[in-house]
Amino acid sequence: MPPKRKSGETGAAATKKAKADEGESGPPSIESLDFTSEAKTKDGKKWNLKIVSWNVNGIRAWVKKEPGKYVEKEDPDIFCIQETKCQDGEVPENVKFKGYHSYWSYAEQKGYAGTGLYSKTKPNKVTYGIGIDKHDKEGRVITAEYEKFYLVVTYIPNAGQGLKRLGYRQEWDKDFREYLKKLDSEKPLIWCGDLNVAHQEIDLTNPKTNKKTAGFSQQERDGFTEHLEAGFVDSYRHLYPEKTGEWSFWSYMGNARGKNIGWRLDYFVMSKRLLENLCDSGIRSKVYGSDHAPVVLFLNI
Repeated sequence: MPPKRKSGETGAAATKKAKADEGESGPPSIESLDFTSEAKTKDGKKWNLKIVSWNVNGIRAWVKKEPGKYVEKEDPDIFCIQETKCQDGEVPENVKFKGYHSYWSYAEQKGYAGTGLYSKTKPNKVTYGIGIDKHDKEGRVITAEYEKFYLVVTYIPNAGQGLKRLGYRQEWDKDFREYLKKLDSEKPLIWCGDLNVAHQEIDLTNPKTNKKTAGFSQQERDGFTEHLEAGFVDSYRHLYPEKTGEWSFWSYMGNARGKNIGWRLDYFVMSKRLLENLCDSGIRSKVYGSDHAPVVLFLNI
């Protein structure tokens, strides 16, 4: 995987590293950030739907960072989270945000993976997993069906240190792609989350030294290319084909965030026929609370 946190890094050690990562003055306050947008479609229609996705790296750690302040100010219509690391009955009360219907998918393994979905509008239908037992034990997928689109929230499996889980990742990619194609045949879809891949060299700070690192192996990059060739588009890269230096993940080690040594691992991918609805796609790189930053999508639907 990308050089993330050490697996045993908790408590005071993790806090010390996180503070170092944020710099001497700490992160900017939520109150100081401007989330307003006048984004429009190509034909001039202003956005009317905002979706946010965030890998929170453990919901019980995240809740200590007062995420309610961010949610209140950002005010997304739909808010998707990954790597919740909690089981049924363990979701803290103060992350059950007012005004949202919430849905949770849990891993069988305690303290591992997991996804969540908050939605102001109650979806027509919500399902969990992709219908294949070997893939559905880790709480990695929530699919919400709305009137005009599907929303698929995912925390994609990591290929692991030394790419030891790369074979499984490739199996996942193949099966998940078929799942997306089936949904897309019914109505257009939006796929979001921590996709655990930096697709192009401009999607991470140090491509030359990470060719055999999880998240940037050629096999994973090719898998993502195949996803896009199946009728989908990376919304951020569609709008900003050459932009670099704006990341959604930084290791907690080596003051990576302070130095802006990062990866773009978090995405909004959509059916190509939704491009006419696309207003903007961005990264809230100044929002702290995890080793990932939220990503945001603006649509006119």
